[in-house]
Order: sequence, then structure tokens, then C-alpha cells
Amino acid sequence: MDVLPESDTSTFTVPDRLTIQAVAKRRAASGQLIAGVAAPADIAAFKGRTQHIHKSNAKRWESRMTAEAMSRGGSSLKNAAKFLKTPGLISLGGGLPSAEYFPIEEMRFAVPRMVEQRNGHGQNGANNTGKYDMVSGTSDYDIATALQYGQGHGAAQLLRWIVEHTEVVHDPPYQDWSCTMTIGSTSAFEMLLRMFAKPGDWVLSEEYTFPAAVEAALPMGVRVAAVKMDEGGMLASSLDEVLANWDETARRGPKPFLLYTVPTGQNPTGSTQSLARRREIYAVAQKHDLLILEDEPYYFLQMQPYTGPSTPDPPAPKSHQEFLTSLVPSYLSLDTDGRVVRLDSFSKVIAPGTRVGWITAPEEICKRYHIHSDLSTQSPSGASQLLLFKLLEEGWGHGGYLDWLVRIRMAYTARRNVILEACEEFLPKEIVSWTPPQAGMFMWLKVDWKEHPKFPGIEPEEVEEALFQANIRRGTLLMKGSWFVGEKGLKAEEMFFRATYAAAPSEGIREAVRRFGEAVREVFGVGMGEVNVKEM
Repeated sequence: MDVLPESDTSTFTVPDRLTIQAVAKRRAASGQLIAGVAAPADIAAFKGRTQHIHKSNAKRWESRMTAEAMSRGGSSLKNAAKFLKTPGLISLGGGLPSAEYFPIEEMRFAVPRMVEQRNGHGQNGANNTGKYDMVSGTSDYDIATALQYGQGHGAAQLLRWIVEHTEVVHDPPYQDWSCTMTIGSTSAFEMLLRMFAKPGDWVLSEEYTFPAAVEAALPMGVRVAAVKMDEGGMLASSLDEVLANWDETARRGPKPFLLYTVPTGQNPTGSTQSLARRREIYAVAQKHDLLILEDEPYYFLQMQPYTGPSTPDPPAPKSHQEFLTSLVPSYLSLDTDGRVVRLDSFSKVIAPGTRVGWITAPEEICKRYHIHSDLSTQSPSGASQLLLFKLLEEGWGHGGYLDWLVRIRMAYTARRNVILEACEEFLPKEIVSWTPPQAGMFMWLKVDWKEHPKFPGIEPEEVEEALFQANIRRGTLLMKGSWFVGEKGLKAEEMFFRATYAAAPSEGIREAVRRFGEAVREVFGVGMGEVNVKEM
């Protein structure tokens, strides 16, 4: 613990950061969580009463919120749910269907037991849930509750686990941070745009970015302004230059204050911002008073360092602390001001079909967000929340989840190495180049289109389309880099293709890269190099 001065003659003690081991003590001190149908969630209690009192509060963002966001008063019917805890209450108020008629009496599924997985003995553990487990006292969450209507912030039972996880991993350095569940990061981004952007506004992002973010913004009349990148992701110098030289007349819109970024394993480039880069960008955000939308579906897919073809991988982290220390710190963990909205998701680390994620942000933003949810998407799927609760809370716990993340880190490291070795073997390096990704699911292949024999009498779009079609003819799909251009109307100076090593097996990855190399040689009219012709 640290002891800091409170005045000239007194001090106060700063509590240690929350650890997995301390979670159980906090739970015991706070007593049993009792949360029934549509129960409000006490985030402050989930965070602990004294853990953050030494921290300052977040800056306020009401002045930046849209009229739509500020005018939403919340669901009057949902607000009445707080009275459902009243002892002896007979409710004839809410339009809740009777759980008696839910045609699901029991759910049963099997999950890996992560302790055995760590020791190399993969066994499945059964996990059962009944309709009325809360009444019988066998669980804090059951089918009758999960399949009812819920609050926009999600079920308190799962939300408590999420808050604890966020604190263990990121320990936000301001006091009034909060969490609220989402139905995935794409939906969260769209709702945040509705809260903070209006027609004619601009959002800053990497020059190559997630197309769904751009396509969500455009119908709202919100455009994306490109910030240049290098192999380490977004450039702080470019971000500062774009903002310092913003011309509202030429741009036909005000200087932007929203920055959307995917810092880790970025889609599509696979780039990961270093800690130094994140600090530089955060400083620019402070200078220009930006709100950072930190979209991090690949954060836990940070991989072992690439050491070259046919060389052994570094060993897996041996402890939870070693794993957490190995991760590049998040923007949330650097956010002393409260200017980061972090978007988390289970999509890439458990399953995208769960449609459950969460945001971490200043309390005022989270409150406005779940008010919006109550009047639009409602809460995330109750069945998904119940499954995740059984998996994460009653199955693995915080430690087991970190064990799982270590396991998939090593699996994706192996897949990443397969595609890198295939690129070394099959691609003509005088035309195609790449940087080994440190995280995520994507390889960003740079194609030097100026090596085409018809250059300079041919446009890059023609080369890109020819290469795309040649690849399709060989039964392989890679995505055009032009599909990921963030700022519409800008002509890309370079040409890229995005490959993923996430879905296909190792043999499929190798064969797809071989076919792509064959397509490159056809389009560019080059020899077969050192590739074994018999294999083709």
C-alpha cells in the first residue's frame, strides 16, 4: 500500500490494486448478491467502497452529448422495477410473462476445466441450470430470471463479474468509472455516435479501419477523417496535424472531438500500438479535448513474439500476473481524465453469437448509454447472459478465464506463425511485403502495384481488381485493402490485401497463401521463384 499526504499533518492510505485473490474477500464483505427480475445494478458496490476514493473524478461530457441523448428520460416502466425487491409485494404492474410458461426447464452444457487444461489434461465440466435455482438457493441466477425482461445495463449477476474483471485487468485511474453491457461493439459504436455526433460531424480514425464503423456513421451524416498509420498503428503526429489544421469551411463540418481507434491487432492492418504510442496519442487527445472510443475485441489476442521460421515459440506465461503484465496497457488504464470509452466484447475470445459485450466509461456516459438501451435494444439476450454467467462466474471464475485467454493466445500464435511461414515460402518478396502481427487475427499484405509491367499506364484499382479476380479463380478469398479506407473520397496511394489466419486450419492457410502467390505471379508476370512447381 502507498501512504500519501492529505494535509500538512495527516495522511491517507491508498488501497492496493484489486487482484483475483482479493475478489473473494470483497464478495464476502459485501454479502450475498440478491438480484431478481430486472434488478438495478449497484456498480459502486461491485467496485468496492474504498478502492477508488483516492482518485479524482472524470471530466464531464454533457456539453458534448446530442439533444437526443440528453432528452432521453429512461423507461418509466423499467424504473419501477426497483420496487420488485419489496418484501411481500404482489406485482400487477409490469407486463412480464409468467416464467411458469417458459418452455425451458433446464439447460445443460459442458465447458473445459481450465486448471486441467493448464496442466495438459483437457476435461469437460458439466454445468447445469434450472428454472428456479434462485428460489432453491442453488444459484444466484436462473432461467426464470434470465429469460425475463431485464435492464439495459444487463443482469447484475454477470455485470458484477464484468466490473471485477475490468478492475483486475485495467484498474481505471479515476474514481467514477462504470460499466454497462452492450449487444456487441458494433451496436455500441452506433449508439455512441447517436449520443455524441450529429449530421455534419466528423469522427477521427485510422486511414484503414473497420468498414462497419464507417458504414454505421455515414447514414447518420457523420463522416470519418483519416489519420495516417505506420506498422505501429495510428500516428500521434498525424492526429495532431489533422486537428491543428482543421478547416471547417473546406471540411464542411466542425473540428471533431471523437477518436475511434482499434489499438490492438487492428482490423484490417493487424497493427498494435505500443505503450509509448498510446501515451503520445492520449497526450494529443488531452491537447485537443478528444473523447477516445477504444474498440478492443482483440486485446487478449496479443501473441508471443515472432522469432522467425522454424524456431520455437517463447513459452506461455506461467502465471496470471505474468500474462497480465505481458499485455500492452490499455487506453483505459492510462485514462486519468475520464476521456476514454472502452468497448469490450466476448466475440473474439468466447463466441460472437453470444452478442454480449460492455463499455467502460465515466458514470454519466454509462447511465446515458443504458437509458438508450432501455428504449431501443433492451438488455442483451438473457439466454446468452445466463450461459456466460455459468461459464465465467460459476464455471471458471476470474482465474479460469485468464487461463482460457492464455490458451487461445498460444493457439493464435501458432496460426499466426503458420501464415508467416507460408508467406515466406510462397509470396514473391519483390512484390509483396508484410510486418508480423503482434495481436489479433489479420495479416496485412502490401502489394507494390508499381511493379506491374504496365506501370505507369495502369491504375492501382485495375491491378487490385485483377489480383482479386485471379485469386478468386484459384478458389481463395482475400479482402481488398480499398474496402477498408476510412475517409471516403481519398485515393489510396498504396495497395493492400487482408488475410485472416483465424478460421481456416493450418493446411488451409498454407494452401490459400500458395494460391495467392500464384495469382500475384500471374498478374505481375513474374517467374515462379523458388516455389516448388510440383506443389502447384
